[in-house]
Amino acid sequence: MADSTMPTLAGNMTVNIGTRKSPLALKQTDEIIAMLKSHHPTIDCQIHTLSVLGDRDKTTALAAIGGKGLWTNELEAQLVSGQLDMVVHSLKDMPTTLPDGCTLGAVPAREDARDVVVLRKGTEDKYKGLSDLPAGSVVGTSSVRRSAQLKRRFPSLKFTDVRGNIDTRLRKCDDPEGPFAAIILAAAGLNRMGFTGRISEYLDAEKGVLHAVGQGGLGIEVRKGDERVLGLIKPIIHEDTALATAAERTLMRTLEGGCSVPIGVQTSWVGDRAARQLRLRATVVNLEGTEAVDADMTSEVSNFDQGEAFGKKVAADLVNRGASKILDVINATREPKGPIGE
Repeated sequence: MADSTMPTLAGNMTVNIGTRKSPLALKQTDEIIAMLKSHHPTIDCQIHTLSVLGDRDKTTALAAIGGKGLWTNELEAQLVSGQLDMVVHSLKDMPTTLPDGCTLGAVPAREDARDVVVLRKGTEDKYKGLSDLPAGSVVGTSSVRRSAQLKRRFPSLKFTDVRGNIDTRLRKCDDPEGPFAAIILAAAGLNRMGFTGRISEYLDAEKGVLHAVGQGGLGIEVRKGDERVLGLIKPIIHEDTALATAAERTLMRTLEGGCSVPIGVQTSWVGDRAARQLRLRATVVNLEGTEAVDADMTSEVSNFDQGEAFGKKVAADLVNRGASKILDVINATREPKGPIGE
């Protein structure tokens, strides 16, 4: 039921929603529209797609393209100008510092945040996961965060870049003439696109691989002060997801790292509802996977300010134990292009 403090929606109010042109982005936008319509049945949602820089260049490694808002800048320009009322993003692709005039208005319930292994089709009976692959096998991923953590755990495997939408990456993985024995993707994307059956192995903290900040979540970006739109999206905010990702995003912002820097996280709620706490595990790994600093802390988080404070606390713990030295080396050896998606 819609919040009683929300503005009344008269007639078929039109809302202009921006998103990338990729099939996954459109699927995610459809999810958001379904959520909105469940609270506002008469709303008229108009989707406006844009092919952003990260979509247009499908061959260059993401870390080489750079750009603080690789997936977001062009859509944000239309939001600020008033052409759009909101933009639907993969939360992991959103920079942790947004442009003036923009704000993260809502974070709905999160999909599975874990990374997963997809084996080349036809080898699933022979192998069950990365630990079964022969030494020297090539594993594809577009993320230095993933490859750094996996190099740490699987030094005998080779990790190389693979780009494209989910179906493109799956085709590259399955190509019998191609190099890949497996690829690493996000469970959320595969689930949303109907490819759950291709998942061979789930990766998480117990297997030494933490996911990207915000992974599995969606972020709805709106103009600051736009009370009409903020009221419209308020009912689809999922408090547990919003607080957990606030801690994750603050940790990243404090460390000044982007998705092109090997920072992994994993959050979970522990304890009963009356005394629950947020557990935040985080890691910073060098590009070779030979050095890492890990953190594992738990704290009461019942509001946004506490979530941000907790993220800062975990970041400080990482820095005190050497994370800044790893990040300084990485930043000194690459062009200062800022955080990007993966």
